[in-house]
Amino acid sequence: MKRIFRLSAVAMSALVLVGCASVNFDQAVQGTNDSTGTFTQGKLELSRTEQQSQARARLTSELLAKSLSMDEAVQLALANSPAVQTLLAQSWADMAQANQTGRIANPVFNFERVRSGEELELGRLLSFGLLDLLMLPRRMEISRGQMAQARVQLSANVVEQVTQVRQAWVRAVAAQQTLAYANQVNRSAQASAELARRMQQVGNFNKLQRARQQSFYADSAAQLASSQHASTAAREELTRLLGLTAAQAGQLQLPERLPELPKEPRQAASVNANSAEQRLDVRMARQQLDNAGRSQGLNLIESLVDVELGIRRDTVFDNAEGTKSARKGYELDIRLPIFDWGTAKRDAMNAQSLAAASRYEGAVRGASSQLRESYSAYRTAYDVARHYRDEIVPLRKTISEENVLRYNGMLIGVFELLADNRDQIASVTAALNAYQQFWLADAALAASMIGKPTTLAMAAPAAGGGGEAAGH
Repeated sequence: MKRIFRLSAVAMSALVLVGCASVNFDQAVQGTNDSTGTFTQGKLELSRTEQQSQARARLTSELLAKSLSMDEAVQLALANSPAVQTLLAQSWADMAQANQTGRIANPVFNFERVRSGEELELGRLLSFGLLDLLMLPRRMEISRGQMAQARVQLSANVVEQVTQVRQAWVRAVAAQQTLAYANQVNRSAQASAELARRMQQVGNFNKLQRARQQSFYADSAAQLASSQHASTAAREELTRLLGLTAAQAGQLQLPERLPELPKEPRQAASVNANSAEQRLDVRMARQQLDNAGRSQGLNLIESLVDVELGIRRDTVFDNAEGTKSARKGYELDIRLPIFDWGTAKRDAMNAQSLAAASRYEGAVRGASSQLRESYSAYRTAYDVARHYRDEIVPLRKTISEENVLRYNGMLIGVFELLADNRDQIASVTAALNAYQQFWLADAALAASMIGKPTTLAMAAPAAGGGGEAAGH
């Protein structure tokens, strides 16, 4: 009997110790800041106090007071976006749920009062899951594994969120730049159409010649309308990712043009420097595999048997005799596997373990391939953008300058000069797109290097020669 009570005391002590364990989410956030420093700049924080909220509001105001660079857009999203705060709060909930896995159920206290004639019986029973207690170390090990998985998932979610902000910023600035150029083209086309109308009136242009100029003007007006919507849509996408209110959206300032290309592209050796095992996708798959293995042993036992131990103490009052007696003992409840031998549950566990193993193998095999693809997209975008900057743009500028000289020398007319300008439109659009594609590919590569692959569809090059991109 003493051994039973000692076991009960051990169970209660274990419950108390496990109940004291809690989730240190601030430490988890700091770990994410450390492992994804190039994305968060150490600014990731879950706002839980009024002081933290005020600090975030001040930082938001400071960032909105100036033109927003890509890195500043990321800081603004981390400080202001409800989506980021939701992501952090949900991660905290996931970690707390994982922590709960390492705890055993509370003991059950049962009290009975039974009267039979002159006899009164008071029964007291304290019961707990014996199997839960015996498997507590394994449960805590599983809990730690699930919490580690939740931390990796948090890092992956943060990288994905930051990458979305970076790419949205690129699209918004590029769309704004394209709109500015579309306005220039439209004004030029309007002047050309007006000149053609006047020349037809004085008999120097026929109807076909004027119609060609008017058609160009009509096309440019349609392109301008499309560019206006594209700029608005890209800006609003960025507004949503930054979590701006309507008033804050009105304060948002973006640079006039995308940044210049880096002097040198990233080298393949530096891109492949990180070990595949350190990638977030591989670490996530590994944690899932480890957790599946730990859980399988525990679930295998629980699918076969369940044991509950109870400590009983009864007191019997005999009013007729005027006596009181006490009874002590214990109860052992065992679930018998008669109707359900747990075969279906074990099959499910085996299948989950096999799926986790295959998922891990797929992540390891695909990691280097995904990184090579991302680097190919990055390097191709860099080479194309540099080709426009160093080759096509200077050539188109030379052609334009020569045509101006010919026009000044009265070797060509105004409409030949305008025709040359129209030939540059497709090239300028392609040059702008090349810069946008590079910075999108740069953001995608940064995410792929840490292990959060981002799909980036490379745009087909525009037909025609190169042109001088506005501002480049």
